[in-house]
Amino acid sequence: MLDARAEVDRIVEILREQVFGTLRRRGVVVGLSGGIDSSVVAALCARAFGKDKVLGIFMPEHHSSGDSLRLGRVVAAQLGIDTILEDIAPALEAIGAYRRQIEAIQTVVPQYAEGWKCKLVLASVLESNGLNITRLTVEDPQGKTDTVRLSPAAYLQIVAATNYKQRLRKMTEYYHADRLNYAVAGTPNRLEYDQGFFVKQGDGTADLMPIVHLYKTQVYQLAEYLGIDEEIRRRPPTTDTFSMAQSQEEFYFALPYHLMDLCLYGVNHGLSADEVAAAADLTAAQVQKVFKDIDSKRRAARYLHARPMLPASMGED
Repeated sequence: MLDARAEVDRIVEILREQVFGTLRRRGVVVGLSGGIDSSVVAALCARAFGKDKVLGIFMPEHHSSGDSLRLGRVVAAQLGIDTILEDIAPALEAIGAYRRQIEAIQTVVPQYAEGWKCKLVLASVLESNGLNITRLTVEDPQGKTDTVRLSPAAYLQIVAATNYKQRLRKMTEYYHADRLNYAVAGTPNRLEYDQGFFVKQGDGTADLMPIVHLYKTQVYQLAEYLGIDEEIRRRPPTTDTFSMAQSQEEFYFALPYHLMDLCLYGVNHGLSADEVAAAADLTAAQVQKVFKDIDSKRRAARYLHARPMLPASMGED
């Protein structure tokens, strides 16, 4: 639990120092998704710089949920900030993002074509007895679904093609930031950043990250204090990346965010599995599985967090 008022005041002061002092920029750009994280970041920035110094950008594409744009507009209107809509679908088509995704899927589902939908899914980490393998769920135009196992090559190509979306969005944010002499505000929270739930040079890139130190449950606490629209606060966290509706839980975390927060907090503070189990209403054996999954994702995230590697001699002269 946070003292939400004190935390908001603290973040607002830091944002002013970072943007006006360190970065020497006039305001900030925020990509708005209609989700809790981007809504809270936009609200914090509006408090720090005033509504006239925050630009919200909507960046839908063919697979985006209509709710994302609608709710993004709700929070923008609530905050009174200026917004721009950038449809990134034509650019994704031109670069081959959709085509490359379809080609990868067709290696395991040959009949997959335009009009079909898909998503990547993970089983609950609590149910897994070993390596938790990502599978592909497809839906044909008649609504029939099937879940299949992916080859390593197909999985990597699907992810690589999908990552175009986050990278193109970030390029768009920096275009507007450059023309306005603004900074780009990122929206990852602590759970996402710690566990590598972001795209390198995509949503993992920003000039500042106002909520990266906060657990997801704490972001919801700030949202309530900041008066973010109740529908956004009730909306389950989604990826809004694939053509089928999908939660962050089934795509990546394999556990509801409030339980992941408790387990991650336990790891960060050296608590035992028994202590975390009592707080999370899980068994100690289940918590141990989550601890193992957290460590595994942290190892995988090292590449995502790594800065460009420089020659060893740099800075020695």
